[in-house]
Parts: sequence; C-alpha cells; structure tokens
Amino acid sequence: MSASPSFRSRLAAGETLLGTMLTLPEPAVAEILVDAGFDWLFIDGEHGPLETRDILAILQAVGGRTPCLVRVPGAAEAPIKRVLDLGADGIIVPQVNTADEAARIVQWARYAPEGSRGVGLARAHGYGRRFQEYVTTANEHTVVVVQAEHIRAVENIETIVQVPGVDAVLLGPYDLSASLGKMGQIDDPAVVAAIARVTAVCRDARMPLGCFGVTVAAVQPLVDQGCTLVTAGVDTLLLGHAAGRLLEQLRKR
Repeated sequence: MSASPSFRSRLAAGETLLGTMLTLPEPAVAEILVDAGFDWLFIDGEHGPLETRDILAILQAVGGRTPCLVRVPGAAEAPIKRVLDLGADGIIVPQVNTADEAARIVQWARYAPEGSRGVGLARAHGYGRRFQEYVTTANEHTVVVVQAEHIRAVENIETIVQVPGVDAVLLGPYDLSASLGKMGQIDDPAVVAAIARVTAVCRDARMPLGCFGVTVAAVQPLVDQGCTLVTAGVDTLLLGHAAGRLLEQLRKR
C-alpha cells in the first residue's frame, strides 16, 4: 500500500485545503475541530494567548491526525525552530516583505544542506528515538508559508514567489489595508488592486495562494480567484456564533 501524499505535496498539487484558526489555549478545541474534518489547522502563535506550552499541548491533542501549521510571532530563527521541533507540520510567517526575508525563513526551516535549521532532540524527533527518521524526511515535508500583508510585499511579490522553498503565499488583507493608510477598508480599490496583483503573480508562478476570512462569504471571492490554502473561521467566533444562534432559537420558542 502506497503512503498517503504529504500535506506539502497536496498543497503543491493545487488541491483546495480547508482549514480554520485556533487561538484558544485549550487542546479540547483542537480535538473537536479535528473531528469536524478540516484538512488542516492554523494555530495562531502571533496574536492571542498561545505560548509554547499551549502549542505543544494542541499538537499533542491533534496527534498527527490533521496537519497543523503554526503562525510564529515574526521572522526570527528561534520561534521557527521551536515550533518545528514541537512537531508542527509547517510554519506561517507574518510580514514577509522581501525575497531576502523569505530566503532567510526557508534557511531556518530546513536542515543542511538546504538550510541551517538547528538540530535538537524534541517531540518532532520522537524525543530522540526517531531522530534519524525525522531529520531525513523533514525538509521534504515541512511547509513554509509567507504572508503578504504589507504594500512592500506587494511591490516585491515577483521576487518573493521565486524563492526556492517557499510553499505558499498567504494574503493578509487587513494588515495590507493598514499599510495603505486604509485600515479595515478591504474593499477599497487600492486594497483590491494590491490583492489582485499578488493573486496574478502567484497564479503565473504556480505559487499556491492562501486566504483567511471569518465566514464563507469572506473567503469565497478569493477562492474563486484561485486561493487553495483556505482558512475560514476562528475558534472563538465559531463558538460564539453557534451559541448565539442557539440562544436566539430558544428565545423564539
């Protein structure tokens, strides 16, 4: 029996991969979302309360049943190395504005000779027992996603998508709108044009493109434009909206 394709290979093949965002430091939430059937989970270590121990607990709860990409706080070596050693399937890095920045991120995420990732013994390595197996296959399977969420990234997108080892570009419309002096105005013509430029360049370069929205309606236009790495919803909003609908129905009785 042949092995199932890796998440990275599915992403490269252009498969539409549906995920949702985790922000709560509660492993049970991750277990529930895994059972819901998402293709992948977006663990947000940039915004919100998640610390290293929380991310570890979430990854342990998921137990490899669903691929998990962790958004690190920024483009720095230590947090990238840390979450990969915890067993994340890949990283999402915010505010990547140049090809040089993207290249450094790839270096930190890959073992030699493709990169300069530090070598340790951690959960990803079976705490040492599966060390050789992991370091032999990690470069092939680790996903590197860079976020285009600033006008500088838009200006440099042609060179960013050419960086070897970058697996996808994730749009950040809200931060992008702020960088254009139009905070939250994601339908403003300047913001729409910037997103369209990123979308067109990624399509021409066959670079997988990701998007985020809190509702299906929010992500659908970008999916229609070719986004395949899809993040829809946030754990807090999923809980809050479901509770609100339930309460509304009860009060109507």
